[in-house]
Amino acid sequence: MSMRFTERARRRMVALFLAAGLALGTASCGDGGDDKKPDTSASASKGRGSAPSAQEGKSEAPLAELKGKDGLLLQITSAQRDAGGFVTVNGQFKNDGSDSLTIPAELRGDETEILKHGTSLGGATLVDSTGKKRYYVLRDTDGRPLTTTGLTTIESGQTIPVFLQFPTPPTSTTDVMLQVPTFSSAPIKISG
Repeated sequence: MSMRFTERARRRMVALFLAAGLALGTASCGDGGDDKKPDTSASASKGRGSAPSAQEGKSEAPLAELKGKDGLLLQITSAQRDAGGFVTVNGQFKNDGSDSLTIPAELRGDETEILKHGTSLGGATLVDSTGKKRYYVLRDTDGRPLTTTGLTTIESGQTIPVFLQFPTPPTSTTDVMLQVPTFSSAPIKISG
């Protein structure tokens, strides 16, 4: 059930990002610039795993990189404020080590409600130092964290895409600190 919900939420987010990208691409082509349409489709296909062009490679640098144990990295690629009143943080786990690694169970945190739903990123928080607030991962009505779930192991050199959703800080807040159990903390910038 939680995998079905997570997949459904992930599909909705992908559809939302694709729709937003297409809308921006269409708006930028308003003065007859049909030559920009291939760029828009290349950007949309990039999310589906195609090889990036040299120009796209420059924008692929992560917003932040959190270091874990034994070469496990959490690379944050975007932190987007959404109209629904939440922030979606996207990224990927990357195994820079030479051996297969187990994703730490501590990532889910220690809250009873989250513990009963298995391995997740439910222990992550966004910290707004200026506003002196901490934002915890959102949950659905059954208490499941709105993050990637079912994480187990990661092979050497492998990457696994992940997402986390938080309540949105005030629009004046763009710089926050992402904290994930067993990883170093890192500042990220919220866009949108």
